Amino acid sequence: MTKKVHPYIPNMVPEVKEEMLKEIGVESTMELYSCIPEELLFQGEMNIPKALTEHELRRHIDRLLNKNVSANEYLNFLGAGCWQHFVPAVCDEINQRSEFLTAYAGEPYEDHGRYQALFEYQSLLAELVDMDVVNVPTFDWGQAAATSLRMAGRITGRKKVLLAKTVSPEREKIIINYGTPELEFGVIGNDKDTGLLNLDDLKNQISDDIAAIYFENPSYLGFIESQGTEISEIAREHGVLIVVGVDPISLGVITPPSRYGADIVCGDLQPLGMHMNYSGGQAGFIATRNEEKFVNEFPSRLFGIVPTVKKGEYGFGDVAYDRTSFALREKGKESVGTQTALWGITAGVYLSLLGPNGMYELGQTIMQNSQYAVKKLNKIPGVKGSRLNSPFFKEFIVDFNETNLSVETINERLQERKIFGGKDLSTEFPEYGQAALYCVTEIHSQEDIDQLITALEEIVKN
Repeated sequence: MTKKVHPYIPNMVPEVKEEMLKEIGVESTMELYSCIPEELLFQGEMNIPKALTEHELRRHIDRLLNKNVSANEYLNFLGAGCWQHFVPAVCDEINQRSEFLTAYAGEPYEDHGRYQALFEYQSLLAELVDMDVVNVPTFDWGQAAATSLRMAGRITGRKKVLLAKTVSPEREKIIINYGTPELEFGVIGNDKDTGLLNLDDLKNQISDDIAAIYFENPSYLGFIESQGTEISEIAREHGVLIVVGVDPISLGVITPPSRYGADIVCGDLQPLGMHMNYSGGQAGFIATRNEEKFVNEFPSRLFGIVPTVKKGEYGFGDVAYDRTSFALREKGKESVGTQTALWGITAGVYLSLLGPNGMYELGQTIMQNSQYAVKKLNKIPGVKGSRLNSPFFKEFIVDFNETNLSVETINERLQERKIFGGKDLSTEFPEYGQAALYCVTEIHSQEDIDQLITALEEIVKN
């Protein structure tokens, strides 16, 4: 049998393999797996098809991708965790530079400004969320929220966490999965018509055993939680920490959580210069005050300005590196990754481009567009543009119950007209019946919204 050398796999040359095996004292590579019990070994032959050439593989993948229909081809009103925002070209230009794209963790011998770029990102985001300390990004908002709550548990020495009922169901699953068994979870109810947290339910459940309360603002259902100060006051009476999840793009026009008592703020960076991607292109952030009890519980890297051996000279490097699993491995606070650090740099580019005035104008534009959409939706017979009575930012629940049509049917008919409708909420929040979560951002023109309205009028009428 001819031995083949695979060009993409190192150390495949037979002589090199034999030399390596001899060095470690084994006859074959199979000896390396001798510790695996016989009953666990696959005894048959694997059905591995003949490999495609590079050209054939590219054609195969292209055919698969061409089956997809993207938001570039259809008008899109989907959000619910991945939102369509404008991405300035410079964001892609910077994050594709080799010193950022290929520098895995940014070490001295291969770092060309990556530490400084991440420090600048942390500084810009800290200013936006009105906190002192921001971490190098986590995997996504779900992990950021879960880690924030684990931090709260370590700080308070308590095990129980209360989650708002309106937390994103997907993030709730991540939080519970990531927090178990160290943490226990309870749910705080909400008002069906406003979406707001039920303060009476909170008062009934809160105790000195609670580590933290977690809610999102703007919420997953789009409404703005206006009771932040009241929630914080109730929590303070029992030494409970407040953790708030936030869409950072809203903070140009909405009060940051720190102003109403948040101890830890977390959220998703995807709105800040990242394209929508299938299972990628997202990253989470965590922000706290510059207090030792908070800083020491961050499991992820923090970059700061530090003096060098040369007097008067400063550089950028890790702060309290011994907190991390990079330093302590299994003894670290948590095991975290670094593959989303590139999105931190991207968010830094985005924030530096817009600045405070740009973020304010952007927030204003989004709110004006979403308000216009709701106003027009309310004129369609049988449709209620916003099911909730509370103010909202870019997402809102559209009520279709009086149309006698399911959201599934409406969305199918919208797709026939090359429009992606809102997310069907009938399974996640059945109390709202046939309702959908719509998202309107700065990318939607008046013409786009009017096109949606015309399509829905035709669908409801027919």
